[in-house]
Amino acid sequence: MLHHLSLGVADLALSAVFYDAALAPLGYVRVWADIRPGEPDQAVGYGVRGGGDKLALKEQGAAARPPGPGFHLAFTAPDSAAVDAFHRAALAAGGTDNGAPGLRPHYGVGYYAAFVIDPDGHRLEAVFKVPADVASGA
Repeated sequence: MLHHLSLGVADLALSAVFYDAALAPLGYVRVWADIRPGEPDQAVGYGVRGGGDKLALKEQGAAARPPGPGFHLAFTAPDSAAVDAFHRAALAAGGTDNGAPGLRPHYGVGYYAAFVIDPDGHRLEAVFKVPADVASGA
């Protein structure tokens, strides 16, 4: 349904360092950058290597504001170890813990996730859904 999502950030250089680190364990990389020589960076995009962007960060300076309550962005992880690595990398790159890695049975059988808040206040999640037959022990 969605082609991509854009987030406004106060400091693109700082945010790019955060997202480079946090998204790498999930297999996502910076796929493009709008960098103009002699000018501040304008935007960067993230997705799978060799593909288009699914997330764009756009420099907004002091006007940047995270969406309100109820909004968060969830990234698919290839396995639970990637969720753990996302959480560690995000915290090491300046993020704030908003829920340690672990099973969230109230979200569904085999729902394994971690939650962080980026330097601009955007709420992020990495999630791996353990296959139902594995989660149920079948």
